[in-house]
Amino acid sequence: MADLSGMWLGTYWQRDTPTRFEATLVQGGNILSGSILDDSDLGEARLSGTVSGRQVRFVKRYLTSNQTAIDYTGTVSEDGNHMAGQWSIPGFDAGPWEAYRSDDDLSASWQTVLEQTFERNLATTAR
Repeated sequence: MADLSGMWLGTYWQRDTPTRFEATLVQGGNILSGSILDDSDLGEARLSGTVSGRQVRFVKRYLTSNQTAIDYTGTVSEDGNHMAGQWSIPGFDAGPWEAYRSDDDLSASWQTVLEQTFERNLATTAR
């Protein structure tokens, strides 16, 4: 079974439009959890799922909106550094996705984005 813990950079496509994302994954046994930050207005999401052999399944839920859960299924490469598959919102839409393991320390970038989001939300609430 692949260990998917770590930083990942990826892309998902919705109606032929790509959206980049950064993911921080934590795996304990076959249980997968983590955070995803989309390069879009949807922002940060949490994920939870499972890993079985080279198969990965997880559900993504955005923090900033009341969106339906998004199901992801995929296959991990033999070397454990790439995964790809399909995402779907049942009854609505679906498309492909892929991600590559990243050696970059993206913690500083995450912190900056989260602080900016917090400040925007605080400013909006104060109005």
